[in-house]
Amino acid sequence: MALITLRRNLCHLSDFWLHGALAAVKNPPVNHVHKVVKEHLCPWFCSLQAEPFRVRFHHACCKKFHSENGSDHPVGEPVYSEVHDWDRLERNLKMVDEQIFYRRLNNVSSTEEVLSFISTLQTLPDTLAAGALQRICEMEKKHGDQRLPKEILENSVFRALCIQFEQEPSNLSNTGLVTALQALILLCVDPQSILLLNLVAECQHRLRRGGLEVHNLCVLGESLIKLQGPGCGTLELIIDQLQGEKLEKFTPQDIMALYRILQTCTEKVDQYQTFLNKINNFSLSIVSNLSPKSVSEMLTALVVLDQTQALSLVIKLGKYVVRYIPHFTNEELGKVLEAFIYFGYSDIFFTNALEQHVTSLCVSLDPEIVSKVMEYCTRKLILSKPILNTVAEIFVCQSENFSPSQISELIEPYGKLNYLPPNASALFRKLENMLLTHSNYFPPKTLLKLLHSCSLIECHPVNFMAKIFSPHFLQKLQGKESCLDRLSLARLTQLFLTSVLECPFYKGPKLLPQFQVKSFLTPCYSLETPVDFQLYKSVMIGLIDLLGARMYFASKVLTPYCYTIDVELKLDEEGFVLPLTVHEDVHKRVALCIDGPKRFCLNSRHLLGKEAIKQRHLHLLGYQVVQIPYYEIEMLKSKHELVEYLQTKLFSQNADVHC
Repeated sequence: MALITLRRNLCHLSDFWLHGALAAVKNPPVNHVHKVVKEHLCPWFCSLQAEPFRVRFHHACCKKFHSENGSDHPVGEPVYSEVHDWDRLERNLKMVDEQIFYRRLNNVSSTEEVLSFISTLQTLPDTLAAGALQRICEMEKKHGDQRLPKEILENSVFRALCIQFEQEPSNLSNTGLVTALQALILLCVDPQSILLLNLVAECQHRLRRGGLEVHNLCVLGESLIKLQGPGCGTLELIIDQLQGEKLEKFTPQDIMALYRILQTCTEKVDQYQTFLNKINNFSLSIVSNLSPKSVSEMLTALVVLDQTQALSLVIKLGKYVVRYIPHFTNEELGKVLEAFIYFGYSDIFFTNALEQHVTSLCVSLDPEIVSKVMEYCTRKLILSKPILNTVAEIFVCQSENFSPSQISELIEPYGKLNYLPPNASALFRKLENMLLTHSNYFPPKTLLKLLHSCSLIECHPVNFMAKIFSPHFLQKLQGKESCLDRLSLARLTQLFLTSVLECPFYKGPKLLPQFQVKSFLTPCYSLETPVDFQLYKSVMIGLIDLLGARMYFASKVLTPYCYTIDVELKLDEEGFVLPLTVHEDVHKRVALCIDGPKRFCLNSRHLLGKEAIKQRHLHLLGYQVVQIPYYEIEMLKSKHELVEYLQTKLFSQNADVHC
């Protein structure tokens, strides 16, 4: 381990040496080392002027690491003493426990205190000197400073540290070398400075020799990405060496660093997939040791690296997420929710914990996290009344804090999940007022999605229908594309159908035929859920037994009103079931809605908004709507019970119907 002798370097920076103590010096002569400082230190940062500076360096002689009397002198205050006191209290860090050094270092609250503290030491091992630089970096980052202040750059202790790292990198230990490089990069040192060039060259030399340990390889990899970008040639060599190491040598922090390094190489994921599989499997054993921040980072890495095959790791991380929800920052929780959406993960315990978190914080929740929580509920079809009710209250109280896209994400779940909160009138009154005054701030597609969500739960946007059906809005909606996308056309068509069926008092512009779709059931952009095949097959077998033949009912019938009916029966005026080929004398049509699990909210019997509006519209169009939900079919134990069930469903409302 190399020792950095602060005294030796500092004595060159001042004009006088008084019995082992450095005196404050004004206008020191330009000697050789001073010249090196001026030529090589200043360009590292923000092009300081080469002007005389004043060095103040002293020992806090009343403070010792192993203080027994507890009378510590405040850090950073000058203390002058007699020579014999100074010599008696002078300490060498070789005899001091490193843990005590770091404990003392972590207790300081400013960069000045760090420099004042290490100025009391005669010699400093390079690893601890690098640790001091890292501590300076942490504190400056906490204060939001991208570059060091001028007074720190001109501090003699700081300069002494940097000169040693620049001039003798080959004498540094591996840990001291990579830690110093990492700290100086984070302090925004000029990449072309002699200091960084020397450190990087030494790191590359040791890397080619294969002399760096696992932790140092990880630190070096992240540092070079920060300095040179993910395309640096050395990074591939670092990853190759890491692949040759046993994962048991990696600490949890090393594994997290490895994920961050690989995140920058997404274009080479296939090349490293075998290595990633090993990392994912090994990570199962360290999940319990991860902090909330690390759990969030690991989930984000799995998303970026598209590790859809690592579901066992996602599930295990999900179990710990439940415990950590109160401890996540808003950004970390947002990343967790994004990962769960990406992997399709949902868990009742996570939902319960999320409900407690949202309801406990309520109006203090950040708008971004509110919209992310609602997006999660929407994507996973989770009908969480505590969350939906709380968010409705938040919006009523703080609507001005939400952006147009966040408002859309916030309102969409109410329509998609077919739920009205207790304060629905206040919620939609607030929304309407915002749209009336700020509608121009909403992108056309965002506004259309928002208004369509409202119509799903019978909160019809009558005051905005004239606007969205106007040629001007349709032109803005289309933008520079040659035609409107299928989903926007479907939403416009359903809103127009709503205006006709549910808002007969609306007398404004109609939607032009060229902007209307023929069917709501289309791949990828469907406003209907396809029928569950197995459930449909069971019901069809029962209907054949009940009606006597397949000819008495039609399947998957597309109506003139864009909806597709799962099964349709025709009845004449006397209530007889007509063959599907008969088109005259049809008095009534029966629409069977065979509703599988995907037509309901997750783990509930609550119909989704798009299915509710379909059944509502079919009823208004004159159909007799008969709902056959999956949970009722699952309770039937025999074919005989199925036939009796269908007979009750179909004919209990039509006493005069005959088969």
